[in-house]
Amino acid sequence: MAGEIDAADQSGAAALLMNRNLVVTQLRLGSGRKAAAVARYQGKVKAQDMVVFTRQLATMMAAGLPLVQSMTALEEQTESKTFKPILRNVTERIEAGDSFSQALAQHPKVFNRLYVSMVEAGETGGLLAEILDRVASYLEATARLKKKVKSAMSYPTIVCCIAIVISLFLIMKVIPIFADIYKDFGAKLPAPTQMLISFSELLRNYFLFFLTGTAAFIFGLIKLKKTKQGTEAWDRLKLRLPLFGKLIHKICMSRFARTFAALLRSGVPILETLRIVGQSSGNTLVEYAVVATATGIEKGESLAVALGQHKVFPPMLVRMVSAGEQTGKVDVMLEKISDFYDEEIEATLNGLTSLIEPLLIVFLGVVVGTIVICMFLPIFKLNEIVQF
Repeated sequence: MAGEIDAADQSGAAALLMNRNLVVTQLRLGSGRKAAAVARYQGKVKAQDMVVFTRQLATMMAAGLPLVQSMTALEEQTESKTFKPILRNVTERIEAGDSFSQALAQHPKVFNRLYVSMVEAGETGGLLAEILDRVASYLEATARLKKKVKSAMSYPTIVCCIAIVISLFLIMKVIPIFADIYKDFGAKLPAPTQMLISFSELLRNYFLFFLTGTAAFIFGLIKLKKTKQGTEAWDRLKLRLPLFGKLIHKICMSRFARTFAALLRSGVPILETLRIVGQSSGNTLVEYAVVATATGIEKGESLAVALGQHKVFPPMLVRMVSAGEQTGKVDVMLEKISDFYDEEIEATLNGLTSLIEPLLIVFLGVVVGTIVICMFLPIFKLNEIVQF
C-alpha cells in the first residue's frame, strides 16, 4: 500500500502512520508537496474564524473531549479554505507527539506569540480548557474594538472617496465644456476660472503622469513606513494627530491592559508577559516603554514604579496598577482599566462620528461648490467679459 501524507518531517510522518495502525516500510519525500503544503499554511485567517475556533475548542475541552478529536471535528466543520489545512497540520503534529502549543507555534502568522504563550501556560497548569476560554474572550473583545473603530472610520472614508470622484469628473469632463464656451467670449476670464481651466488642461494632458506619480508617492510612503525609522516617526505622529491622537492612545492603552491582564491571569511569567505585550501593543513608542519597564522590573522596581517613568502611560493607569500590586490583584485592575478605556473609546468614537458628519458635508460642499462657482463666475460678470 502506498500513499502520501503531510507532515513536518519523516519521523513525524512515521508516527502519524503508526498511530493509524499502519506498518511503515519506506518513506520518501514527495517532490514539491511539502513546500506546497507549507505555502498553504501561511494564508491569513479571519479574526472571526479564530474567535469561533477558540470558543468551540474551549467548550469541547471543558466537556471532556480529547484534544485530537476536538481538533478533527473543528477542522471538518470549518468553511475557511485557509484555516482548514492549518488545523489539519496542527492535529497531525499533535498526533506525532508535539504539544498543542508547539504545534500552534509552527504557524506564527495565524497563532501569534500571545496565543501560543497562553496555551502553553494552560498546558503546564492543566487548565487548558479554562485558558482557551480566556483566549476566546480576549479575541472577542479585541475583535469588537476593531469593528467599532472600522465602523466609525468607514463613513468619512467613503465621503472623501465620493468627493474625489465627483471633483475628478467635474475637472476632467465638465470644465472642458465650459472652457470651449468661454473661448468665444474673446475676453480675459476671472482669475479663479482661468486657474481652474488651466488646472483641468494640465490634469487631462498629464493624467497618467499624475496617476503614476501619486502611486509612486504612496508606494514610497508604504516602503518608508516599513523601515524602523519610518515606523517610529509614523507611530509618534499618530499620537499627536488632532482629534484622532487621543483616540489612538486610548486604543493602545486598552490593548496593553487587556493583553497584560489575559497573560497574567493565565500564569505567564511577568517578564515574558511584558515582552509579548510590547510586541502586540501596536505602537513602537508603547513597545519601547514596555521593554524599559521590563528592564526596571529586572532591577527590582515594582510594576507601578517602572510604568510611571514613561509618559505614554497615563497617571490613572499607573495608580490603578499600584493599587493592584498592593492588593495582589493586578490582573483584575488591568481588566478594569481595559474596560474603562473601551468605554472611553466608544464615547470618543460616537463624538467623532457626530462631529465628522457635518464637517464632511461642509467639506464636500466646499469642494464641489468652489468648482461650480469658479465655472459660473464669468456668467455672473457676463456684461464685463463679452465683447461684441
